[in-house]
Amino acid sequence: MKTYYTLITGASQGYGKSMALEFAKRGMNLILVALPDSGLKKLSKFIELHFNVKVCYLELDLSLSVSCYDILRYIEVNGLQVKYLVNNAGVLSRGEFSGLSEKYILKQIDVNVMTPTLLIRLLLSNLKSNGPAGILNISSMASFFALPTKQVYGGTKAYLTSFSRSLRKELKHDNISVTTICPGGLNTTTRLCYQNRLMGWISRKSILNPEEAAIIAIEAMLKAKKVVIPGFINKCLMFLDKLLPEFIKDKLAEREIKKIPQVT
Repeated sequence: MKTYYTLITGASQGYGKSMALEFAKRGMNLILVALPDSGLKKLSKFIELHFNVKVCYLELDLSLSVSCYDILRYIEVNGLQVKYLVNNAGVLSRGEFSGLSEKYILKQIDVNVMTPTLLIRLLLSNLKSNGPAGILNISSMASFFALPTKQVYGGTKAYLTSFSRSLRKELKHDNISVTTICPGGLNTTTRLCYQNRLMGWISRKSILNPEEAAIIAIEAMLKAKKVVIPGFINKCLMFLDKLLPEFIKDKLAEREIKKIPQVT
């Protein structure tokens, strides 16, 4: 009898950590990946101790393509069977495009685009052998909107959303589902919690805690759903986006962005 694992990238903090804990509550063994010195070892030991599941962990920089090959090598050497793959690792926005360094822009593209794409390709045969299997790609509502200060981030997430929808059609016959979740704001760090409190009423109401968003995402993947927008307010915003004229949407977006503290 096979022992199955769920692989989660960006698993040491925030949304990834919440998903790791939620999967563990459901009795699923884990392969956790995150940056070195991010608390991953401590989290892994905690999960093993309290949830009676097996946890493997890898501390890697996912802005480097070689890290994806390191993950594959670790899985093959240890004979691990991956049933679910969660591409959660991501690099957020930092302000206006003219103020971003070339290094930061490329890192954002590498982590948000290169890594999930390459990781899926490398682990595809493993997933196929463990069907029915599932891929959960963490995108963003930013993938649907034109947002100043989130230009590269939104672009990378738009790629992930489009890529996931196309891949879903291809992998259907291999008994692998591809689910994309597109959350709005999440209270994942102290800075984001503070920043989210400064937003307007509607924006504040759209914010979710990572624990509840994790449950929504995992349930969606297990039910093989296609694209999921978590939260009632976020669903309403998506609907209104189709009705409101462009100049009104631009005014609303500009007003919210002005409330965001500048990152130095």
